[in-house]
Amino acid sequence: MAESWNKKDREKKKQQSKKEKNERKLERKEQSKDGKSFDDMLAYIDENGNLSSKPPDPNKRVDIKAEDIEISVPKHQPVNPEDLIRKGVVSFFNDAKGYGFIKDLVTQESAFVHVNSLSETIKEHDKVTYEVEMGHKGANAVNVKLVKS
Repeated sequence: MAESWNKKDREKKKQQSKKEKNERKLERKEQSKDGKSFDDMLAYIDENGNLSSKPPDPNKRVDIKAEDIEISVPKHQPVNPEDLIRKGVVSFFNDAKGYGFIKDLVTQESAFVHVNSLSETIKEHDKVTYEVEMGHKGANAVNVKLVKS
């Protein structure tokens, strides 16, 4: 059976690409022979983690103990309950709807407060102490108490 013109053309292209591939391979081999020395091919990492052609300075070496490396979650440190209590000012409170916002005196962050988390009634510009819990929309103030001044 006679080969079609298309089949012959594809076969020629295959042979040509094999020939080009072999030529590139030989060219790479020749370049590697008269190429760089082993020392020229080495790459170093400096103290900042960047690749460099110069070896690192041994005077800048820092020894790290294997015990100090933490790969997982850090060990749990017990939290002082006094650190959780914050002080703030009620910046907005709607009695009819039963919610408002408290602005922290230190960080100036705003926390949502609901009437269910109040121990006593509050109004705007009252100084309060509270704890923060993260809700699905942000910080929520809980255990809100008025500061007697």
